[in-house]
Amino acid sequence: MSRNKMIWNPERECAEREQMHDLQSRQLTSMIRRMYDHVPFYRDRLKAAGIEPGDIRSADQLKMLPFTTKSDLRDNYPFGLFTVPQSEVIRLHASSGTTGKPTVVGYTRQDIDLWAEVVARSLTMAGIHSGDTIQIAYGYGPFTGGLGLHYGAEKVGATVIPISSGNTRKQLQFMTDFNATALACTPSYAAHLGEHILKEGIPPEEIRLRAGIFGAEPWSNEMRREIENMLHIKAYDIYGLSEVIGPGVSMECDCQHGSHIFEDHFIPEIIHPETLEPLPDGEVGELVFTTISKEAMPLLRYRTRDLTRLHRGKCPCGRTLVRMEKCLGRSDDMLIIRGVNVFPSQVESVLMEMAETSPHYLLIVRRENNLDTLEVRVEINEKNWSDSIRELEGIRRRIEHNIKSLLGISAIIRLVEPNSMERSDGKARRIIDYRKQ
Repeated sequence: MSRNKMIWNPERECAEREQMHDLQSRQLTSMIRRMYDHVPFYRDRLKAAGIEPGDIRSADQLKMLPFTTKSDLRDNYPFGLFTVPQSEVIRLHASSGTTGKPTVVGYTRQDIDLWAEVVARSLTMAGIHSGDTIQIAYGYGPFTGGLGLHYGAEKVGATVIPISSGNTRKQLQFMTDFNATALACTPSYAAHLGEHILKEGIPPEEIRLRAGIFGAEPWSNEMRREIENMLHIKAYDIYGLSEVIGPGVSMECDCQHGSHIFEDHFIPEIIHPETLEPLPDGEVGELVFTTISKEAMPLLRYRTRDLTRLHRGKCPCGRTLVRMEKCLGRSDDMLIIRGVNVFPSQVESVLMEMAETSPHYLLIVRRENNLDTLEVRVEINEKNWSDSIRELEGIRRRIEHNIKSLLGISAIIRLVEPNSMERSDGKARRIIDYRKQ
């Protein structure tokens, strides 16, 4: 680790662009050869594109190569995309699958070391080091969140509380008794913990949290401020997905001008989600990753479905790594309502700007008489819940007006009482679309 405690690996994180490009090109060339030699799926795809391994010599040639999708992972379930024999795979993770088959990811020992490295870089960006105690409330098990943060936290020398998700009362007990200084979980669960701290009347001096490492679901900057106010912390966005490696693909530094992508391991691209053509920096599109240093299961131009944009140029923190903006949402979570594109994060930003609402809401879409309708159910916080119909109607009308001003369409607003909506210790469910049922 460098003398600058906010940069874990300055040689890579602060590399000159030409140096990074050369490294990416060498690793990509090697990866293509391994895929061609050991994975029939990729060999067939490359042959169909008229590409031999020797044809690829530069990272600039990525746009010539075929994409990989989540369907490809499921079609090759469970081990069809592995480039190493199973005897070299020391860990398996899997994400839940809507089709009955999960997506399976394998790791060699070198992959686990790589994962710990990028998470160590991430935690260092949030100022977490050997003097900290981090409470990891992501799920442990097949989900990558818990163990991914765990190994990185141990690498930086922090004390780990591996409590996993759920059991809110135990979470608060450990947080206070063990003097946790950092919390890692989904943002919706962080908001849930903040509500319980207020509800239980736990004195602020008993909560020693300084930083929060939140990810695994889209969340707005308005929700960030809400969590920061409740927990008296600085909240950082960590990004990852199990198919690429897990948490630690990118992370916000203290400047919070976007999340730095560890592009010495993951080459990012932005493409148009329909035409699949590459888009220039600064334009919103679908994020695509090529994993150039993973051993067990490297991926070629993997379509994440996450929508964001990229920015290059040196950050005030000193890093030269490309930055991605906070994800607007997923292309497959985008709702098209009466011809208007709607993302849950847009509605969330409206709700979080209002003092009367909590961070808990649900979007319900129906089609009635051939017309799409959007219903927004939102919890009112306890302080503003009132028996006065006039007061509640005033809140409802302001939400209705603000959403229409932002989106350009009307929504049906239903206010529900505090603590009445389902809480999740994992990813929050934000959408019910009855048009698909």
